Amino acid sequence: MNPLIRAATAAVLWVRGRLEEGRARGSDRGDISITTVIIWVAAVGGAIAIAATISVIVTKYNGQLTGI
Repeated sequence: MNPLIRAATAAVLWVRGRLEEGRARGSDRGDISITTVIIWVAAVGGAIAIAATISVIVTKYNGQLTGI
């Protein structure tokens, strides 16, 4: 069997087992607070904005940055 398929199968079985354990306990409902979602959206948005800014600056000054 392909090692990649074997690893993927093992990962799926592990996740399935963890989900079953959580359901058996009844405490792992998978709830996520709206604050966490807002923080993640802000972090991803900020990272995209920073990457876009760096990209624009590098594109604009590409000829002048070659001597650095």
